[in-house]
Amino acid sequence: MTAYEHLVVFRFNQPVPAATTDALLSALREFPAQIPGILALSAGLNETEETENAHGYSLGLRITFESLEALRTYRPHPRHLAFVESLDGLIDDVIVMDYAMTNPPPP
Repeated sequence: MTAYEHLVVFRFNQPVPAATTDALLSALREFPAQIPGILALSAGLNETEETENAHGYSLGLRITFESLEALRTYRPHPRHLAFVESLDGLIDDVIVMDYAMTNPPPP
């Protein structure tokens, strides 16, 4: 079975209070306990020193799924949809990239 990596970067449409970003990160970090098929997840605020390449994107997410089917199940999952809804009015742009992993991490 081939694992899949799901990468997302978010650009807020205005400065966001730390309490808001903390709540968003907390919600994301709960996904592995709530959504089946997640092997690993990391999420955090952008700390790059390459500010000329950040283009305003300030929150990042990486999820490793056990399979393409697990990734496909994630998109309509109620917890994912609730998170997406919580972003309403906060996000200016989102970039998403999914790819098959040739060397998945060990379980």
